[in-house]
Amino acid sequence: MLVSSLAIFAGFIFLTFGADRFVIGASGIARNMGVSPLIIGLTIVGFATSAPEMMVSALAAWNNNPGLAVGNALGSNITNIALVLGITAIVTPMMVASKTLKREYPMMFLFLLLALLLLSDNYLGFVDGVILLFALVIMLGLMVHFALLDKKKQPDDPLLTEVEAEIPPAISNLKAILWLIVGLAILIASSRLLIWGAVNIAQAFGVSDLVIGLTIVALGTSLPELAASVISALKNEHEIALGNVLGSNMFNILAVLGIPGIIQPHHIDAAVLTRDFPIMLGLSMLLFIFAYGFKGSVGKINRFEGILLLTVYIAYMYLLYYQSTH
Repeated sequence: MLVSSLAIFAGFIFLTFGADRFVIGASGIARNMGVSPLIIGLTIVGFATSAPEMMVSALAAWNNNPGLAVGNALGSNITNIALVLGITAIVTPMMVASKTLKREYPMMFLFLLLALLLLSDNYLGFVDGVILLFALVIMLGLMVHFALLDKKKQPDDPLLTEVEAEIPPAISNLKAILWLIVGLAILIASSRLLIWGAVNIAQAFGVSDLVIGLTIVALGTSLPELAASVISALKNEHEIALGNVLGSNMFNILAVLGIPGIIQPHHIDAAVLTRDFPIMLGLSMLLFIFAYGFKGSVGKINRFEGILLLTVYIAYMYLLYYQSTH
């Protein structure tokens, strides 16, 4: 048990480091090819932010643990909204003014409903995975298209400005390729280490791979989002703190959930549709109500709402514990 716990802890640390190196390498190559910082921020950096979840999902499915992969996808979304944004709003209330973010809310709901429709037969199949990954391509295309339009109409949009500011500095092609390879290798190795430890703990406690994915794995892969969101909010970069979560959730529902469908089609646990997906959808609606700003152009997630989100997360964790032990 101790070795498995250390494996999970080390896996999380190296996943974060590997993803960071991967971002530096991929961004450096794209920058040297003349790709604009805005597009790099919306695609490569956004993609790499969810790289730990995607790598864990792929290797879990490959190792015959698809339940862990599905749990990681849904659990990460629940953790991102309830824990990450909850704690961030408690630390400092978050103002939301960007039109770009308000356009991403409906997009996220659309993809959530698409995933719900595909999973409604309790089966995540190859075709489902292909549809979700195709939707990911559409999402990236729409985000870039609208961002470029907004850049022309409103060059001082806070989210677009902050996205460009987050791009790693320029480096040589050789160094960029080196970091890309090293980052990818670390992501693969740390994912295997994490999955090994998580499966061992699941077997030791007699709980399902799904529950381990919803709890330990989801929490660990969401820790980088928690750190990034709190730091961004403290720097008054509220747009990028919320943008990170919305972008990560869309990547999770499309890529992290789609990958195991392609690698290993399987019947999903009934609890996914009766417990986990409704909670994820409900939290997404709650976030929309808190942050949209119906009375004006600026929305706000205050400390009380942050406490409410965090309370929901704690209650959800207790629900998983109770159902796993009774």
